[in-house]
Amino acid sequence: MNKSNGDAAMRRLPDLATGAPEDFVLRVLRRAGISEERYDTYVRLDTAAGGLFVASGPRAVTGACLDSAGLTPSGFEELHRARTGRSAIPGGRPLPGLIPALRTGRARRLAIDLSGLPAQQRAVLEAVRNIPAGQLRPLSWIAREAGPEAPPSVSGILRALAANPVAVLIPCHRVTHDNGSPCDAAYLPKAGEALRRAEHIDMRRVAELSRAGAVFLGSDTTFIYCHPTCAHARRITPGHRVHFRTAQDAREAGYRACKSCRPLTV
Repeated sequence: MNKSNGDAAMRRLPDLATGAPEDFVLRVLRRAGISEERYDTYVRLDTAAGGLFVASGPRAVTGACLDSAGLTPSGFEELHRARTGRSAIPGGRPLPGLIPALRTGRARRLAIDLSGLPAQQRAVLEAVRNIPAGQLRPLSWIAREAGPEAPPSVSGILRALAANPVAVLIPCHRVTHDNGSPCDAAYLPKAGEALRRAEHIDMRRVAELSRAGAVFLGSDTTFIYCHPTCAHARRITPGHRVHFRTAQDAREAGYRACKSCRPLTV
């Protein structure tokens, strides 16, 4: 082989190399008998807002991050270790129930481990988990639902949302300011929009209702008032909708709070 042919062959060597299988490290750990209790595994799944890295232990999701800001697998591994103190190993099967939860937006019953978080943040995120798919709830509702552990200020709630360690599965995109505008503390601007659009949340209608002073919607046939995106509110026909700026206005008009969406009652 002459020198020019040899040089050409050397240049082709990188093209001939094959990388290790994605689950190579995981297979080595299992072959070595390392307990799954000592590390997490992660997968990357598609969402309306882009790829989502989801880490889990044997029994619960332990973290999730969107890659919409250019997050790489190694970057996710570093973030996960810094937050949890546990290694995240690529590969393995998604935790049972994870894929249906992402597909339907119904992740309330999915096991998520929030045990390492401060009590105030945990209370906020647990409240957010109770917001049904396709619906919105304001910050004042989050504060009420979080209970006595809730942060004492709106800024504290916003910080808890911004630090959400389980993006999408804990649906912060369903939280609004009390005037109905989106509160995307946990997402880049377009990510929250994409997630709401995938759940068929009509933000134009929400904005129109807000401009009309309809913080709550009542039905003059049932005398019940709801949040505008509540499933029951969406069934009120236009001729029977009553707009209320405050819960107090609704109560004074003889309306009672919906037992499903549980709007503020005072």
